[in-house]
Amino acid sequence: MYREEAAPGIPGAVRWASVSRGDGPVRVLPDGCLDLLWSSRSGLLVAGPDRTAHLSVSVPGERWVGLRLPPGTGPAVFGVPADELRDQRVPLADLWGRAAADLADRVAAADAPVAAVLEEVALGRLRAADGPDPLGARVAARLAAGATVAATAAEVGLGARALHRRSRLLFGYGPKTLARILRMRRALDLAGAGTPLAEVAVLAGYADQAHLTREVRELAGVPPTRLLPPAGA
Repeated sequence: MYREEAAPGIPGAVRWASVSRGDGPVRVLPDGCLDLLWSSRSGLLVAGPDRTAHLSVSVPGERWVGLRLPPGTGPAVFGVPADELRDQRVPLADLWGRAAADLADRVAAADAPVAAVLEEVALGRLRAADGPDPLGARVAARLAAGATVAATAAEVGLGARALHRRSRLLFGYGPKTLARILRMRRALDLAGAGTPLAEVAVLAGYADQAHLTREVRELAGVPPTRLLPPAGA
């Protein structure tokens, strides 16, 4: 009931859609991203950057369409620092006012898919803002590759305090938290591809499998085995 695809107009962005079965909360893992959302029940929303898993509750048949913006891009689209949206789901009207109502009218009237409308509007706002802060992509890429916070700060030419301050604006939290989240995502990708957890721990930079399990439990609320597809699926 969930599908996603690359958003062709915005590098690193993803279009996604789902239809709720209404069989309990859906665990949405933190990823350092901000999302522009449309719900058939709740309308247009913004999902801020989560520090831990968000439990999303929907009614049966509720349709969701989202545009997931890569780390560091959301503030240029929404016009507010990421830390003002941290751990929140906010009506888009609270940020854009009348422009959100205009977008809602476009979504209701458009012949194009909702995802395409959301992407078009986000791309227009990015262009109006002269694009995202390029620091966001640089920092996220280095941390996603396993670089330390100190090495990342040195590479982008910032001191530790300046990097922390800029990271809060771009990602919603400091670089250490972002690094933990990106490492967890990398580990779960490896585990989902069939790599044994003990090997995943080594490849993703954890001290051992117990360390991996503790980190995933803290960020996701459950151990990694609960997040993997059943054997043979």
